Amino acid sequence: MARASADSVLSEMDQRLVAALQWDGRVTAERAARALGLSPATVRRRLQALGADGTVRVVISPVARPRNGGSAGALFLRIRVLRGKLDTIVAALAAREDIPFIDITTSGDEIFAVARTEPGSRDPLIFRQLPSTQAVTSLETDTILHVFRLTSEWRHQVLTVAERTALSPADPAPEATASPGPYGVDTDALEQALIGVLTPDARLTAAALAARTGHPESTVRRRLAQLTTQGRLITQVLVEPRRLGLPIEAKLLLHVPPDHLATAGRALADHPSVHGAFATSGPSNLHAAAYFPDLAALYGFLSHDLTGLGITHIETALVSHAAKRTPAPVQPQR
Repeated sequence: MARASADSVLSEMDQRLVAALQWDGRVTAERAARALGLSPATVRRRLQALGADGTVRVVISPVARPRNGGSAGALFLRIRVLRGKLDTIVAALAAREDIPFIDITTSGDEIFAVARTEPGSRDPLIFRQLPSTQAVTSLETDTILHVFRLTSEWRHQVLTVAERTALSPADPAPEATASPGPYGVDTDALEQALIGVLTPDARLTAAALAARTGHPESTVRRRLAQLTTQGRLITQVLVEPRRLGLPIEAKLLLHVPPDHLATAGRALADHPSVHGAFATSGPSNLHAAAYFPDLAALYGFLSHDLTGLGITHIETALVSHAAKRTPAPVQPQR
């Protein structure tokens, strides 16, 4: 019974609240209520319930969009392992801070993961640790060259245009994307402290942030407003897609001729099912990930939506389990 409850599809209202959080991870109950035509008390009660049982978590995105869509400083890993050793390898990868995403495919011996690393570096994980692990039978690595769509930018398609407009933060200030730093600007100690505390729970109040960082609440409020205005507080909603009525997740490895690569990448990024799209090194130079309500929808995507994009080869892998979506929740003190 517990399993059925965990996999059950959320109510329409709860799905709309999830979508509201995707547009603004720190949206207040009052603002969400105005946009969605609900009472603030109802929104507050449902958001608390969704967060309390772990159904929905709002975190700071583990990967920020690089300026001009350029390299994200990350690798896609495709790892095949001996049957019976899958759980051991997954657990070892999940314990690493430089591995934010891990997916297990339906083949039962295959892992897709993302590793944060410096472009061109001889990362010990890639060059020594994984190749020397007897349980690993093959390892493929592809460098992310260009970002078309990040998971944090995907939106569940259950809101009207007017509702999305009411929930969307203002466009970032142009100068926020012109300087170096992880969010397009240099950071200071206060910002680093706030991001560190917000990373596992991006909905913490200014009062809670002030208590945890030791800074005055008024200072915290001003800096949060600044980060939001400049588009540097990038949140991501963690929710099991099955709860949104999207039980099928597919990894797509595509080969596209150079003169079609940018067009195909943008087309994928604009598709409502696609929650990740990247130009990469390797024989499959375009990677994508997408959610679907059923296999028929996936077939329609492959046979219809991808036509005319110049794709010459496609490999589709179905995800059976998302083993890691960083960051991990904070464990309560005993």
